[in-house]
Amino acid sequence: MKLVMTLLVRDEQDIIRENIEFHLSQGVDFIIAMDNRSVDATAKILKYYEAKGKLLYIFEKEDNYNQHAWVTRMARMAFTDYGADWVINNDADEFWWPGEGSLRTVFSQLPLSVNLVRAKRHNFAAVEESAEPFWSRMIFREKISLNPLGGPLPPKVAHRGSARVEVMQGNHTVKGIEDPLCADDLVEILHFPVRSYAQIENKIAKGGAAYERNTDLPRSAGRTWRELFEELKRDQNLNRYFHANLCDGRRLAEKLRLGELIVDRRLADAMVEIFARP
Repeated sequence: MKLVMTLLVRDEQDIIRENIEFHLSQGVDFIIAMDNRSVDATAKILKYYEAKGKLLYIFEKEDNYNQHAWVTRMARMAFTDYGADWVINNDADEFWWPGEGSLRTVFSQLPLSVNLVRAKRHNFAAVEESAEPFWSRMIFREKISLNPLGGPLPPKVAHRGSARVEVMQGNHTVKGIEDPLCADDLVEILHFPVRSYAQIENKIAKGGAAYERNTDLPRSAGRTWRELFEELKRDQNLNRYFHANLCDGRRLAEKLRLGELIVDRRLADAMVEIFARP
């Protein structure tokens, strides 16, 4: 069984190394990574893993966030060029956590009739910034996770390798899988969307502008990014959004008391173990 992961990234130097190390430790065999115009150390980190034979680096120069086409290309490559039995179309801020064993264990034990695996996503709360890495301080998981506009946080699917698969904008769902049969509750996704003010402002500034340049997508695509981009243009910052989501000491204690947040150290403990290895 060969498990391949795709990544579409832009300026993810604070999290991309952890993402790659974690998923390789979980049995991912190979990664196809597309770098969309990063200006930080993201490309350098990706090329390090390419030199180790664990990753294919692709640079995408277009600046219109044509995500569905770019990820579809990688997902098909995973099957046609790298023989993937299963493909995870991942984002840099998402960590696929197996219910039992490793990701390799989960996917290798699925019957041939199952060709999709649906995973619920769980947000981890933004906390006050420090010199610590995100995984060390972001250990508080929301009991009920919502998207930035207050709607339900959609799950994502992994799929069996296919030359005909089509990944939808948003990177959550796919088409083109014949006789789809989905398995649920075998994997969950630990999601770290807001790790610092600089990170979220950069993401919305570049992603929102890219969506505006894309004349092929409907206005409903990327609604979250579009609305936050309008707020950024209007206020010249995202202070309202960031501080509305930030859990300082007092808010954190209250949310823990009410049960709205749950202490979840799974990723923190995993990263300590991974980085302790030679």
